[in-house]
Amino acid sequence: MDKTTANLRDAVADIADGAVLMIGGFGGSGAPIELIHALADRFRETGSPSKLTIVNNNAGNGKIGIAALLKLGMVSKVICSFPRTVDSHAFTERYLSGEIELELVPQGTLAERIRAGGAGIPAFYTPTAYGTDLAHGKPVQEFEGKAYVLERWLKADAALVKAEIGDRMGNLSYRLTARNFNPLMCMAAKMTIAQVSCIVEPGEIKATEVITPGIYVDKLVEVSHSVQEEVMIRAGVEYA
Repeated sequence: MDKTTANLRDAVADIADGAVLMIGGFGGSGAPIELIHALADRFRETGSPSKLTIVNNNAGNGKIGIAALLKLGMVSKVICSFPRTVDSHAFTERYLSGEIELELVPQGTLAERIRAGGAGIPAFYTPTAYGTDLAHGKPVQEFEGKAYVLERWLKADAALVKAEIGDRMGNLSYRLTARNFNPLMCMAAKMTIAQVSCIVEPGEIKATEVITPGIYVDKLVEVSHSVQEEVMIRAGVEYA
């Protein structure tokens, strides 16, 4: 089954208002910046999608990527580990004004909640956050003399991810640490949209190098010269 999509616009066309949207990346590493900007372009043209819940490691930087979605008013909630960074002005302004909701999740717990969503595990116990405000109202259970907090899975309507190579059937291979959250999000989303630097024919990716099997990928678009988030920020690029 050929999962390639002609362009970025078509790739993000099915993301609806109110969607829970997982976006891969750790900072700029593995971040699908072109897909995010295609979503911003669609919003400018049509006013949709809006009221998105964004699941990511952070809440955006500068005036590009996730920060652009926030600045455009497309986002109603952010679920992340690091909402405050050196250049997270878009998030800070909207959060302090009450325009967006924040769910703060420790990084390891965030990764495990996403993994649990993809694995069909509704909940799990972790010692992380016990005794802090982040555990307020959550069930606590003791195992072998140690307290653990119950955390729920995270699932999404769609995931935007970035890989290095993809074949036409959707099998993906990542470049070094750009792997990060991307494979987990592919499994936890109803629809996965992947941008890759190069699309090859089935069989051209060695079986041992396939990290995300094509069964988890719905759309694939080639972006041969993707720009790193950090490079755009240093250049003063604004996408909002």
